[in-house]
Amino acid sequence: MAFNFEENLSKLLVRYDELQALMNDASGAGKFAQLSKEFSDLGPIVEQIQSLRQARAELADAEAMASGDDAEMRALAEEEVHRLKATVSELEAQVQVALIPKDEADAKNAILEVRAGTGGEEAALFAAEVFRMYERYAARKGWTFEVVDISETGIGGFKEAIANITGRNVFARLKFESGVHRVQRVPVTEASGRVHTSAATVAVMPEAEDVEIDLNPEDLRIETMRSQGAGGQHVNKTESAIRITHIPSGLFVKCQENKSQHKNRARAMSILKARLYDIERQALDAKRSADRKGQVGSGDRSERIRTYNFPQGRVTDHRINMTLYKIDEVMDGGGLDELVDALTAEDQAARLAAMN
Repeated sequence: MAFNFEENLSKLLVRYDELQALMNDASGAGKFAQLSKEFSDLGPIVEQIQSLRQARAELADAEAMASGDDAEMRALAEEEVHRLKATVSELEAQVQVALIPKDEADAKNAILEVRAGTGGEEAALFAAEVFRMYERYAARKGWTFEVVDISETGIGGFKEAIANITGRNVFARLKFESGVHRVQRVPVTEASGRVHTSAATVAVMPEAEDVEIDLNPEDLRIETMRSQGAGGQHVNKTESAIRITHIPSGLFVKCQENKSQHKNRARAMSILKARLYDIERQALDAKRSADRKGQVGSGDRSERIRTYNFPQGRVTDHRINMTLYKIDEVMDGGGLDELVDALTAEDQAARLAAMN
């Protein structure tokens, strides 16, 4: 069925009025809270629709004046018509974007996992740089970036690094980062000065809430162990590290960053739930996948999404054919927004096309 823009606007306004009446008659705090949330969520788009309709009414008045007999009044009205047409067009575009079905996970916190891919020690070094790039980006956004687990190599690289990122709309901003990030540069381990190609794999998953993933305790194997790696005397004294295995799927999570076994267990459980939730989301997306092929960010972890070419100072996102010649700024976190904004816009355009 084709998407009817005007019909959807009318339905939203009717629903907004219905909610207002239902809230007045609601009995019970739970029911009122549910209605209030929907009413609050609809508020911004209702304001946009009202602004659009007001601008359309003003445009109709201006067009009527522009067809009058008074030459001076016609000239003024024609200027107003030109301005209002631009305003109406802009407001229609804003409302269309607001009508796109929301990803329920957008407002969630996220679990970030970065792993070294092909390229040996150089891949591990690049994985560490990518992980720090997101840490800097999170700091710029005012998000909290908590390291959960890091598996280091001998010269400062990361075989694997996991972080929990909390803040406003974290997943919405990072969800297109999942995939293979390729680097082209002369490795510090390369004596001949030849450019090598290595890769790191990034996975960004929405943090799952308890109500979304119900784990059977019998399906879990929980092991304690001593922390490994840097950590001073604490490493050898206590078995604070936790490893949780989800037996049916074979997924496992290890967490050792806290000195508290309880905190490590809670964090490991959170990551395990996020991974299982992510599997469910991807399975659901695959069922809807007729339009997904046209969207940015398929979520395929094996998809090469971006190349960082250090000799040329450029970063290229292959999904939108966008190249920025500011690699230092991107690696510092400051240049990521330009890529994220472009990816988000491309995804919105694809979703709008699918609606029409």
